[in-house]
Amino acid sequence: MADLNRLLTDNLALAFGVLAVVVVLVVIGFFVQSVRLGRAVRTYRALVRDADTGASLHERLAGSAEQAVRATERMGQIEAMYAGVDGRSRRSLQHIGLVRFNPFEDTGSDQSFAIALLDDARDGIVISSLHGRANTRLFAKPVIDGSSPHTLSAEETQAIANALGGQRDA
Repeated sequence: MADLNRLLTDNLALAFGVLAVVVVLVVIGFFVQSVRLGRAVRTYRALVRDADTGASLHERLAGSAEQAVRATERMGQIEAMYAGVDGRSRRSLQHIGLVRFNPFEDTGSDQSFAIALLDDARDGIVISSLHGRANTRLFAKPVIDGSSPHTLSAEETQAIANALGGQRDA
């Protein structure tokens, strides 16, 4: 123990210098941490209490949850509306095919026609018009899944094929 006392007495200035440096570093660290803690506290207070609205974090989260519930309800309404529109559009005319032709030698041009009007399920009608010098006749036949239970002419079959293939008659 006497050796330690003599060592400290001989190097007392050095020991105080080292301790002073350690104390200065601890004080600097304390101030740095105080500044960081102050920033964190200010950020926390700004988050918890909004200066503009005065609402707390809990109130803002509750408002966001209510908005999410309303958005979910609205999404359900939109999906139901979409299903209705989709169902109606599938039943609407989506495939149309037209063929013009000359069925009689005594007429001058292709004034007769066959037109197929089909929905998305390939159901609908095919209408034929036969134009002659003395009269014009119209025929309508149902189309179910791209074909008809009635006998179809070549032009009616071509009109259905054009409607289903998206081709245009020249």
